[in-house]
Amino acid sequence: MMRQYELVERVQKYKPDANEALLNKAYVYAMQKHGKQTRASGDPYISHPLEVAAILTEMRLDESTIAVALLHDTIEDTSATRAEIDELFGEDIGRLVEGLTKIKKLDLVSKRAKQAENLRKLLLAISDDVRVLLVKLADRLHNMRTLEHVPPEKRARIAEETMDIYAPLAGRMGMQKMREELEELAFKNINQEAYDTVTGKLAELSERNRDLIHTIEDELSALFSQQGLQAKVKGRQKKAYSVFRKMQSKSLSFEQLSDVFGFRIIVDTEADCYRALGIVHMRWSVVPGRFKDYISTPKQNDYRSIHTTIVGPSRQRVELQIRTGLMQAVAERGVAAHTLYKDAASADEAVVLSKDSRAYSWLRQTIEALSVGDNPEDFLEHTKLELFQDQVFCFTPKGQLIALPRGATPIDFAYAVHTDIGDTCVGAKINGRIMPLVTRLANGDEVEILRSGIQVPPPAWEEIVVTGKARAAIRRATKAAVRKQYSGLGMRILERSFTRAGKPLSKDGLKPVLHRLGHKDVEDVLTAVGRGELASDDVFRAVYPNHQETRVSQHKPADEGWFNLRSAAGLIFKLPGLAKTQKPAKRSRMIGPDPDMAAMPIRGVDDNSVVKFGPGGAVPGDRIVGILETGSGITIYPIQSPELTKFDDEPSRWVDIRWDIDENNKNRFPARILVTAINAPGTLAEVSQGIATSETNIQNLSMVSVAADFTEMLIDLQVWDLKHLNQLITQLKGLGSVSTVERIYQ
Repeated sequence: MMRQYELVERVQKYKPDANEALLNKAYVYAMQKHGKQTRASGDPYISHPLEVAAILTEMRLDESTIAVALLHDTIEDTSATRAEIDELFGEDIGRLVEGLTKIKKLDLVSKRAKQAENLRKLLLAISDDVRVLLVKLADRLHNMRTLEHVPPEKRARIAEETMDIYAPLAGRMGMQKMREELEELAFKNINQEAYDTVTGKLAELSERNRDLIHTIEDELSALFSQQGLQAKVKGRQKKAYSVFRKMQSKSLSFEQLSDVFGFRIIVDTEADCYRALGIVHMRWSVVPGRFKDYISTPKQNDYRSIHTTIVGPSRQRVELQIRTGLMQAVAERGVAAHTLYKDAASADEAVVLSKDSRAYSWLRQTIEALSVGDNPEDFLEHTKLELFQDQVFCFTPKGQLIALPRGATPIDFAYAVHTDIGDTCVGAKINGRIMPLVTRLANGDEVEILRSGIQVPPPAWEEIVVTGKARAAIRRATKAAVRKQYSGLGMRILERSFTRAGKPLSKDGLKPVLHRLGHKDVEDVLTAVGRGELASDDVFRAVYPNHQETRVSQHKPADEGWFNLRSAAGLIFKLPGLAKTQKPAKRSRMIGPDPDMAAMPIRGVDDNSVVKFGPGGAVPGDRIVGILETGSGITIYPIQSPELTKFDDEPSRWVDIRWDIDENNKNRFPARILVTAINAPGTLAEVSQGIATSETNIQNLSMVSVAADFTEMLIDLQVWDLKHLNQLITQLKGLGSVSTVERIYQ
């Protein structure tokens, strides 16, 4: 067991001015509180916090963090309180100790929903202060080192928790040395047989190649020395779990592995890294596809290094990692290595821990985004996806490598290749098989995107993709599609206005007057007209400022001179060639479309459409009319709607419309009813049940009036058509609790 003075000496080696009194005080307090407590091994309990503190000294952490390590179990396992620790050691240390106490109570290997909620609490706790994470990982590491003293059933649970949660968390924070040890210890307890087999084979291989490793080290060192480059070369053997994981993922036998040994080349500066790379590549052949530059593009956990594989000395495939001393410290200690130095030239004199590393910032942002989820199981899956995984590497049919986040779909892949490919994507082949666009890609997948020139990305794709590039492109495409609809509508409105005045219209004719209209290009003008933001008469007067208005009398068949705009929601918009002061007669608003007229497809009636329904809705079978609304396109009203009286003096805003229902792809449409029923228990349930049995959806329900005997319910519905709505009204009138039912148009 480590002694108190040994711990103080360790801290003073890297921080000579450390607060020795604080460390001694924390040790004495923990010793007194734990008293005669013992661990499962029979050792005094105080040995555990001492060993945890010792692990943190290897990370060169400040004395406050070491004190927290000494105190981390006092609130949980002794009579110590948060108030007492605050008084003796300060609120900062008290807060950290309490945070660790809460984490200790979490059971991270439990049924799925509970595990997700506990994981959420763990991540939120560590996001508040990086030192909570460091102490917790050191605590888990020492527990894993002494796991043989724990009962077998508990041992398996702790090992599983370590492999699933703590080892990946250490890796995400860039603490590869700790991750490797946690994985090794967990692997040994989860699969003892596999662990023994792999370690046995590694031992044999190491013994067989001992001279070869020294030979390669010496040859590389001599080569760098000849070129005047100071470099330290050290060979290392991969860990058992790393080897086992590669065998499993690649379906390889141990004998088929070619990179069990690796060599690290440590140089002084970043420039020396690239110089060393050039020296190696000039001397030996490079293995294609095995070069990665993480210096110019660091990993999200701040890892920086150059990786390359060569056919090196003795014709052996040799994996090299080239980095500086500081990069090596970050690679081993991760977030704990991000320190400020007295002397920038010395990476050995750490004085204060910083929370500004990219890895820790990324963790906090990820936790902030994930912690607002409502579904615990979804949170768990997204957390494992975002926090514990890195990237997947997929290929185009031509062999181009595409790196994507874990969980990416073929849609993400398409946008990663090129925005145009994403915008025109209609399907995908993964490894030669047609698969759904929601399929999650795996490492090594070959993805072929199927395209169509008429495809427009659906807005719903934004909920499927995981990359920011794809989301931004889908938003742009959606806006462009809506703009195109407004532009087409605006063009037809202007054609009506110009035809009425007997004047020609062309886009070229609009260009000279753009400045007068306050827009940069013709499409902006057309879109503004379609949105109702710019009056067609204003555009006409800008093009023909000296025109004297004369009414053009034209005798045409009923349908001639009408423009049809066909909607995906089942509507045809007809813009009649009317005189300026003439409003469409109500009896003429059902004139049918001319099949010879050009139709412009419009997206369905939704948030992204140029078309929407007015208050009270409208259903197929209603006689309907459209009103051009400023900034929002066309609003549809039943001809009986009292809302239409507001537009009696604005005939230019009226648009004749008729239904065009596709019987093979029917939609529901909105309607509103007012139900007067007896004010008694069970009435609402009876009305709701009556609506449900008629295959009608309730969108909204509100009590507009409640009296002693009767209540009025305003209900927004979704029905197939007018016949369906009338059947529902008749059915509701037949209920014993219902007095009256009437349709509401506003």
